[in-house]
Amino acid sequence: MTGGHGQGHAGVRALKPGDPPFVGGYRLLGRLGAGGMGVVYLARSTGGALVALKVIRAEYASDHDFRARFRREAEAAAGLSGRWVVPVTAAAPQAREPWLATAFVPGPSLAEAVALHGPLPDGTVRALGARLAEALIEVHAAGLVHRDVKPGNVLLALDGPRLIDFGIARGTGATALTASDVVIGSPGYLSPEQARAQGGEIGPPSDIFSLGCVLAYAATGRRPFGIGTPAAVIFRAVHEEPDLDAVPWALVPLLTGCLAKDPRARPTAPEVRDALAGEGEGEDDWLPSALPRLIAERSATVLSLPDPGPSTRVLPPERPGLARRRLLTLGSAACVVAVGGGVAAWAASRSAAGNSGATGSGAPPRYVVGLHADLSGKDKAVGRAQERGVRLAVEQFNSRSRDGRSFDLALKVLDDAGETERAAEVAGSLVADHGVYAVIGPTGKTMTQAVVARYEKALLPIVTVSSGSDLFSKITTRAFFQLRPDEDTLSTAFIQYLTHTEKSRRTALIDDRAASRTSWQIVRDLTTFPPSNGTTTTHVVPADSEDFDTVAAAVLAAKSEAVVYGGFSPHRAARCALALEQAGFRGTRMAPEPVLEAAFLNEAGPAAEGWVICTTYVDPAELPAAASFVTAYKKRFGVRTVGRFAVEAYDALNFVAEGLRELASAGVERGAMVRRLRASTYKGLAKTIQFDAVTDEFRWVDGLFLHRVQNGTPHFLGRYDQPKKV
Repeated sequence: MTGGHGQGHAGVRALKPGDPPFVGGYRLLGRLGAGGMGVVYLARSTGGALVALKVIRAEYASDHDFRARFRREAEAAAGLSGRWVVPVTAAAPQAREPWLATAFVPGPSLAEAVALHGPLPDGTVRALGARLAEALIEVHAAGLVHRDVKPGNVLLALDGPRLIDFGIARGTGATALTASDVVIGSPGYLSPEQARAQGGEIGPPSDIFSLGCVLAYAATGRRPFGIGTPAAVIFRAVHEEPDLDAVPWALVPLLTGCLAKDPRARPTAPEVRDALAGEGEGEDDWLPSALPRLIAERSATVLSLPDPGPSTRVLPPERPGLARRRLLTLGSAACVVAVGGGVAAWAASRSAAGNSGATGSGAPPRYVVGLHADLSGKDKAVGRAQERGVRLAVEQFNSRSRDGRSFDLALKVLDDAGETERAAEVAGSLVADHGVYAVIGPTGKTMTQAVVARYEKALLPIVTVSSGSDLFSKITTRAFFQLRPDEDTLSTAFIQYLTHTEKSRRTALIDDRAASRTSWQIVRDLTTFPPSNGTTTTHVVPADSEDFDTVAAAVLAAKSEAVVYGGFSPHRAARCALALEQAGFRGTRMAPEPVLEAAFLNEAGPAAEGWVICTTYVDPAELPAAASFVTAYKKRFGVRTVGRFAVEAYDALNFVAEGLRELASAGVERGAMVRRLRASTYKGLAKTIQFDAVTDEFRWVDGLFLHRVQNGTPHFLGRYDQPKKV
C-alpha cells in the first residue's frame, strides 16, 4: 500500500467475505487496491459522495508512534485545498483500524495511461508539469514533503492531474518520519538523497527530482534511470546521468535541472511552474483523445455499480433522482464536472451516439498489436522512432469516426533492450497473450533471429521494418513478414546508380574484411555485374588493419571513376573517406546503409561530402505524400525531426490494421491474419507493401533509397532508380 491509495487501478473489484460493510459511516462498494499495510475501498457516504477509503491494518495501529505520525500528517494533508491535489476529507486515527478518506477520482493513473496509450504529447506533458508543480507549491507551503511523487500517484481527470498519497499511512519501515537509515519512496523516482537514506536532507528539492522523473516518464514512456533491480536503479539515480535522449528537446533543459544530483541546483516548484506557464490553458482538451474516453468508461462503470448485498445496517430508501445526484457527486469529488454536464454524462452521450470504446455489450471489438522493440539498448534510437510511428498510427486510427472503422486498436509495447534473453521473454509474453493478433518488430537482426521461430510456431504474424536478416528462406511457415529488402540486395542500388546516373566505366571496390559477408557480397555482385558493363578492381583491407592509405593510392593508380566501400563500420568508413580525400580522389563514393551514422559524418568531416549511401529507409520530410505524417509526428512527440524507420513502422501498423479490417466481419484469428497479410497489397507512405505470389517474399522494387552527404548532413535523393539530381 505504500504505492498510493489505488484510485488509478483498472477496475473496482468485489468485496471479500471478511470485509466490513461499513467503515466510519461509509458504505463500502468494492476494493480499489490492497497491500501490506491495508486495503483501499471505493465507498459512498450517506450523502452519496464517492470516496477512496484507506483502512490501515491493526498491527500497524498498535504502534503509538505510528498513530501520532498518522494523525499529524492526516491533519496537515486535510488542510490542502488546491485544485490539483486530492485532500483528505475525513480520517479516524484513533480507530482500532485507522482510516482516512479522500475524494474519489475515476480517471486512470499516469502509469496506467502511459502503459495503455504510450507517451503523452508535448503539450500534455507541459500542462501536467505546470499543474503538478502548482500542487507541490501548496504541499511544501503546508510544511509537507510528498516523498513519493511517481506516475502511480498522479491521477488524470478531464480538467487536469491530481496528486495523491502525501506520505501519510506508512509503517515503521517505510514512513515519512522514519529513521535516517531507511530508503523512502519508489526506485526509479527516488532523489539521490532519498536513495542514500539521508532523512535529514530530504526536503522540497527531493520532490522536484521525483517530478523530473515523472515528466520524463510521461514524455517517453520510460524511466530516466532505466529498469532492473531496485539496487541497480538506485545506483544509477545516485551516480549516473539520466537518459533524456527521447525527451522533446524543448523540455530537456528544465528536466536536466530537475534531475541535478545536488538538491541546491534544482529549480523550485514555483520556477518549474513558471517555466511551463501558459501550457494547456484549454483545460477541456489537455489530454490526447484516447484518455477522455477511458475516463468516461471508468465513470460509467462506477456509476453502474450496484450496492453490495444486504447488511445489518439500515440505510434510508433511495429517493427518485438519487442517480442524478450520484452523477453530480462523482463529478464534484473528482473535480471534473464541466459546464453543461459531467464526465459521466459525456460518457452516456458518447455511448448513445455509438462512439464509445467501452467494453460493454454494445462496444466495438478491440484488437491488440504488439510492438517488440529495443527501447533502451544500442538500437534504442531506431526502436523509439518505430514506437512513435506505431503509436501515431494507432491514435489516428482510433480517432476516426465510427463510420470509418468497426473496431478499436490497442498497442502492447515490450522492450527487449537489445538482449537475446530478454527478447525471448518478450516473444513469450506476446505469444501467450491471445489478444495479440500481430507483432511489429523486433528492431535489429540479432533479436529477430533469436525469436522468429517462437512467433512462427504460434502462427503470430511478425512484421519487421528495420531488421535486414535474410531469414525468409530459413523458416518453415509464412508468418514472418520482412518489410525491407535483405542486405544482399544493396548491390542493386550501387549498380543502378553508377550505371545510369554516374555512368562509371571503372569502379573500384574496397573489400573491408572486417565486414565479412557483407563486403564479400557487394564485391561479388559488382564484379559479376560491373556498372556500365565496364571494369572493376578490388582492393582488400584486412580485418586487423586500418591502413586505407594503401588502397586509396591503388584506387588512383587504377584511374577509377567511382569507389564502393563494402564495409559496415562507420569508423572504418570514415578512415576510408579521409584516405581517399588525402589521396586526391574526386570521383563518386558510395557505401551501404550501416555507414550512415553520426560517427561517420563527425569523424570524416569534410571528407564525407558527396558520399552517396544506399539505405532501406526514407526521409519522410522529403516525401510530399508524408507531409501530414511529418507534421503530426513532430507535434505529437515534440521533436524537430522524424527518426529512422518511423514512417515505415507507421505504414506497418496500417498494413496490419487493413488486414484486421478485412477479417473483422468474419472473425479474427492469428492463422487467418497470416494468410490475409500475405495476400495483401498496401500502398504506404514510404513504399508499397506487397509479396510475391509464388515465393511469398517481399517485393522490394521500391524499397531501396539513396542519400547524399551535403554540408555534413544526409540529403534524401529518393528511390535508387529515380534519384533527384544534385
